[in-house]
Amino acid sequence: MTAGERFGEELEEQRKSRPIGTVTEIVTDPVSDWATDFSHVDPVWAADPYPIQDDLRQRCPIAHTERFGGVWLPTTYEDVAAVAYDTERFTSRAIIVSNVRPPKDLAPVGAVPPISSDPPFHHDARKLLLPAFTKSAVAKREEATRAFCHALIDQMEGREVVDAAREYAQHIPMRVISDMLGFPPEDGPRFARFVEIALESINKPQDERLQGFDQLTDYLVAQIQDHVANPRDDLTTYLINAELYGRKLEPLHVVGTMTLLLIAGIDTTWSAIGASLWHLAKTPADRERLVAEPGLLPTAMEEFLRAYAPVTMARLVREDMTWNGVDMKEDDWVLLSFPAANRDPAQFDRAGEVVIDREVNRHAAFGLGIHRCVGSHLARMELRVALEVWLERVPVFELADPASVTWAASQVRGPRALPLRIG
Repeated sequence: MTAGERFGEELEEQRKSRPIGTVTEIVTDPVSDWATDFSHVDPVWAADPYPIQDDLRQRCPIAHTERFGGVWLPTTYEDVAAVAYDTERFTSRAIIVSNVRPPKDLAPVGAVPPISSDPPFHHDARKLLLPAFTKSAVAKREEATRAFCHALIDQMEGREVVDAAREYAQHIPMRVISDMLGFPPEDGPRFARFVEIALESINKPQDERLQGFDQLTDYLVAQIQDHVANPRDDLTTYLINAELYGRKLEPLHVVGTMTLLLIAGIDTTWSAIGASLWHLAKTPADRERLVAEPGLLPTAMEEFLRAYAPVTMARLVREDMTWNGVDMKEDDWVLLSFPAANRDPAQFDRAGEVVIDREVNRHAAFGLGIHRCVGSHLARMELRVALEVWLERVPVFELADPASVTWAASQVRGPRALPLRIG
């Protein structure tokens, strides 16, 4: 038996021995009251959550719903930060709200370490990834990223309308993360399907979701086995050989971390690039200013991240308690809406406006606390380069049809269709 085959067998044994968890009822009815029956995958929320968040912040700052077995939604910066920093009362063993509560014995590792890990394991698992995401490591990828952005725009030559989400934004992080992991670049379309399975199918039947996750795992195992047989200098080979506490990582740890890097590494940046282009397409004054003042882009980029923060994380309540005046039950979900925190008037001046020259901008787009995004340097590089190249090559553009813009209905929100008229 080869080392790759042995890895696959060990992984399969670990998967079989892991219980699924508690399955709750699937509810797809329209929301009746956002304070008591909210759903973050409701089409109304997906299209424009900000007025809803602003209303809740005023009349019910910690909303609740019985959907998904019970979820809380803090909407102030202070409350979101308090949960994010409190690892004693809130566990990270599951970070995507769904109709399945994973078993308690997943802690402290979780399914996708380190983002699903609790202390003290989290610190050591996160430390393994840091070398690949330093500023210097990321800087080495900028030239190739810029060339790829130019190549994508080259393919748009001569066309009047393009879909900037499907034809530009999504491909950039797909290429970058596939290069980092050593995956075939032509597999990009499969990655989009994996993102949908992980983040946008939480209201699908459990059998259907498990089948999708099996496809993702099978793909990753095939890549790992190829890397075992043909080692090269990339992140997959690094994870296969990495050691923690004097021994190699468990197969479930390796696959879980690769799942995290693939899904989170793609969808978050895809969404941030798309939302930024959407804003510039509908706000000609900002677009014209950035074309005229390209040096302002790094500042404007931080404001896009604040105003259109793509990521909402989740925690689970460790045990029954009263928290900030609400009675939380063990294993209730808590959604950490960094988008809502970033638009809290108590934290940001002119919170509901996009101010592209905002000087003080301590936003929470990359999270708060111990789970702050390990790939923030990479995401910033991709977003900056994507916008620099687009504004250089396509300085004039507008929404081709505002009604045709669609947004992902999940914990990572960004444009999924973004038709732009260019030139």
